[in-house]
Amino acid sequence: MGMTYANVIIRNPADPDREWEGQFLVDTGAIDSLVPRPILEAIGLEPSARRNYELADGTEIAMDVAGAQMELLGEFTFGLVIFGDAKAEPLLGVTALESVGIEIDPQNQRLRKLPSVRLKKSARPPMAISPLHGGVLTG
Repeated sequence: MGMTYANVIIRNPADPDREWEGQFLVDTGAIDSLVPRPILEAIGLEPSARRNYELADGTEIAMDVAGAQMELLGEFTFGLVIFGDAKAEPLLGVTALESVGIEIDPQNQRLRKLPSVRLKKSARPPMAISPLHGGVLTG
């Protein structure tokens, strides 16, 4: 399987006119997305927290993160972006893809919009909450 890339726009949620557009490597092994620190700083994002991440080789590292608006394939979402090294390749994690209903077609190395965003992972019976008792009813 080859590499899949996506064009993504990253915006500062506090000032949406400040944005950066670039090619991201779609990384199905990554939860969050990663953008080089100078790019995030140029659009006015500042780290709001540090999060521990495990790298592909098993090494753990603490990295700065912030919330950002992301646009891909005409869909908008908000998610965590990791402040990567200045020369890091931008990575698009699965949280951003799943939150807007986009999946990877590995055979054609392309992204594909689903007809709707999935709200479930498995085919379990639907659950409903009883408004009278606050209990859970199974279907």
